[in-house]
Amino acid sequence: MSALKLHRELTAIWRTEPGWRGHFRSVNHSDIGKRFIVAAFVFFAIGGVLAMLIRAQLATPRSAFVGPEVYNQLFTMHGSIMMFLFAIPMFEGLTMYLLPKMLGSRDLAFPRLSSLGWWCYLFGGTIIIVAMLAGVAPNAGWFLYPPLSGKAYTPGINSDVWLLGITFVEISAMCAAIEITVSILKLRAAGMRLDRMPIFAWYLLGTAGMMVFGFPPLILGSILLEVERAFGWPFYAPELGGSPLLWQHLFWLFGHPEVYIIFLPAAGAVSTILPVMARTRLLGHGAIVAAIMALAFLSFGLWVHHMFTTGIPHMALGFFSAASALVAVPTAVQVFAWLGTLWQGRPEMKLPMLYLIGFFIMFVIGGLTGVMLAMVPFDAQAHDTAFVTAHLHYVLVGGFVFPMLAAAYYWLPHITGRERVMRIGEAAFWLIFIGFNLTFFMMHLTGLLGMPRRIDTYPEGMGWTWLNLLSSVGGFLQAFGFALFLIDVVLQIWLGRIHRRNPWGATTLEWAMPIPSTAYNFASLPTVATRDPLADDPDLGVSLARGRGLLATPRHGWRETLAVDMTTGAPDHVTILPGNSWLPIGTAAMLGGFFLAMLAGVYIVAPVFLLGVVWLGWRWAWSNGIRRDVGTVAVGDGLSLPTSFEAARTTGWWGSIFALCASATLFASLLFGYAFLWTIAPNWPPPRLIEPSLLVPLVAVVGAVAAGLGGRGGNHPLLLGGQVAIVAALGWLLTGAPGPTTHAYAAVSAMLVAYAVFHAALAAIMGGFLVARARSGFHSATRGGEARIVRLWSDHAAGVGVLVAILLVLPGWLA
Repeated sequence: MSALKLHRELTAIWRTEPGWRGHFRSVNHSDIGKRFIVAAFVFFAIGGVLAMLIRAQLATPRSAFVGPEVYNQLFTMHGSIMMFLFAIPMFEGLTMYLLPKMLGSRDLAFPRLSSLGWWCYLFGGTIIIVAMLAGVAPNAGWFLYPPLSGKAYTPGINSDVWLLGITFVEISAMCAAIEITVSILKLRAAGMRLDRMPIFAWYLLGTAGMMVFGFPPLILGSILLEVERAFGWPFYAPELGGSPLLWQHLFWLFGHPEVYIIFLPAAGAVSTILPVMARTRLLGHGAIVAAIMALAFLSFGLWVHHMFTTGIPHMALGFFSAASALVAVPTAVQVFAWLGTLWQGRPEMKLPMLYLIGFFIMFVIGGLTGVMLAMVPFDAQAHDTAFVTAHLHYVLVGGFVFPMLAAAYYWLPHITGRERVMRIGEAAFWLIFIGFNLTFFMMHLTGLLGMPRRIDTYPEGMGWTWLNLLSSVGGFLQAFGFALFLIDVVLQIWLGRIHRRNPWGATTLEWAMPIPSTAYNFASLPTVATRDPLADDPDLGVSLARGRGLLATPRHGWRETLAVDMTTGAPDHVTILPGNSWLPIGTAAMLGGFFLAMLAGVYIVAPVFLLGVVWLGWRWAWSNGIRRDVGTVAVGDGLSLPTSFEAARTTGWWGSIFALCASATLFASLLFGYAFLWTIAPNWPPPRLIEPSLLVPLVAVVGAVAAGLGGRGGNHPLLLGGQVAIVAALGWLLTGAPGPTTHAYAAVSAMLVAYAVFHAALAAIMGGFLVARARSGFHSATRGGEARIVRLWSDHAAGVGVLVAILLVLPGWLA
């Protein structure tokens, strides 16, 4: 097949439809990635405007620029936008655009899931911004501590906007985490062993793994607080057995890994761009990979670092202080590896390199102040002062924004295919660099002089006036710098000359294609033998374009890409990806309707939207699969592989594994809350325990056994019946329990039952789906992938149901 004919056939299969239909139906990873990047930058600009308003208010003592209520909304929205609507989505967008290209794949593992994540992010972010324009923006701080965020102190919908809007956005983040993890592990070029993956993929794998386990505690905490506000269940009310500290634990179980979730992708960009700018290979690749995994692990042991002043026992203070200092070691490993790379290379002072140097300076300063705050005596003095705000910005702006600006200039030619027009990017850099340091270095000093965080005004004579004025001047300098950056990018997109392929002389696979890239990335898929495939074969891109790789012959209109063994990179099967669809935007709209109904307090309508989500989910799953056996298909080089219709461990199976890991983490966080309140919170023991019973756990165990036997024996009605028995047992248990508004014990118990019933009902729906699919001819001896996936969910639901039944009756027996 000629290269031109191959291109035309692949374009017909993979293209995004023209016009407005294409915008709403597209599931192409390049389209979704670019949309994330543009939207994240828009939210960044909004957050930046809010920051300028904050600095205008604090520029002088006793300022009357805005009042306390508006100021509370300003700093809450600034923090929330930057953390939830800019940093994570910006990394998601860059990842979605680049990752398949770097791995030698044609798309991500779950294209429709990527699209769903995009629409959830857009709708959730829009809810928050519209609330701000309506004057009901969140106003209790970006970490929304109770009791300030409770009904007594925030009686309006301000806190509900944060809880529901951010939870909506977190759905997007969880979609991305599962998508990225499975794509890295399964959709790589043939021969790309784990040790041959590009370093950027290692960073993204660590980040996505942290998201899978780090976001569920925040989602749980938000659900509990919204249920408390909406229905009066007292999870955080001390007078009824709750504790505001439970929110802090759940929030910071997410919040400190969040810092590294933001930092690691930026560090991945540094490790990718720096060797290219230094014209050498990255020094200490293995040490950096070990440091990434160490950071991903250690970051989950630091959450009390933010709670040193809440009355933590001294033993715990010592442990978390030591852990907070220890996390600096893997970070230092990376910094020294980068410095060594510069030392052994010949650095070129191009614009991306300028931003990397700015990153080094500011991130090291932020790291040093972080070690200072890890020491309990110093933290007790600096806690909740402007010093902490300055440290946070040095780490996040220095550690994320500057590498992302370097990444923008490095990969923009790939996205646009064009060169820069005017050399105003250097001026933008110096304005941003000088303005940033002027703003936040001064805040270190005001913090050491005792200036608290989150205050809207201050008196004269405190020694803070001139420092705050300089900080405000620096903030506006930054704004001018970012405006110049935007102008530079727009000029490159509109007026830049066509750029040649691989302008930087890089060695990773994303440059082995025409720029801007085609919808299918590679006309044929590469086989790699080293970590730097373009260094070994500079003409690889031309060879792949001529169809000399794998999967070079389109068939049946399928969107085909290669799935490999997770460790060795040996070809495993051909993954058939779904095409463009209305289902993602429809599902996101139904979820949006549910959150808006909750926000409006129309609780009776909210379940209708959930039923709509179930219906669309059924249609989504029904659109996959095939009614005939395919067998193996030729992929090139004399190799034949099964398709994902008949493979044993498909991307769907692995996606379910990681989704269940996230769900199990949420359940473990709920168990943590149950144990924490029982042992720490005031007003315990509860007034009344759930009555002890042998029948309820027995029925749950019988249901679990039936569901397990049905799943393994292919008896789908038995699986369905087992889950129904679990739901009935837990429902009966709840009818005899104390009312959930009476005490935190009853509220947490009801949430445990709700979690178990939800998963049992989900497994029952899946069992019914299997019955319908089997009758429609979608299953055979070789096409059993759907049954294996449902068995995973059914086993999880069965195990949780039994555990909850035993856990809730046990205190009554022990009393």
